[in-house]
Amino acid sequence: MGIPASTRLRAVLFSTGASLLANLVLWLIGLGAGGSFELTDAGTTMAVAPGGVVMLTVVPIVVGMGLAALISLRWLGVIRIAQVVGVLAPLGTIAMTVDADFDAASTVTLALMHVVIAVVVPVGLESMRRGAAH
Repeated sequence: MGIPASTRLRAVLFSTGASLLANLVLWLIGLGAGGSFELTDAGTTMAVAPGGVVMLTVVPIVVGMGLAALISLRWLGVIRIAQVVGVLAPLGTIAMTVDADFDAASTVTLALMHVVIAVVVPVGLESMRRGAAH
């Protein structure tokens, strides 16, 4: 069974929903493992979850995949480029999570959330490409 063809909108919505659901489950697991999801910046402690998890999952996926969907109306090849970006961008930004002063459980959990996006987005884009090719 391969990746099914999908409309552009459905691919964006499914990818966003699947990533968000997985990341919220990871957040709950991280909480259970003792993660606080708090960091200190200039002496101020800030919590990044759950609101940050929602925003930093939904916004990049909707913007990135939405842009790819729009450009693909004229140039279908952009989806292949978006697939590469959809893997490299979330994996590349794991370093920012590691550099922050999160506790170990929060760091691991947040890093795994980046991996979720790096897996789901290229699959969603492939579904979009297959749907647009028909």
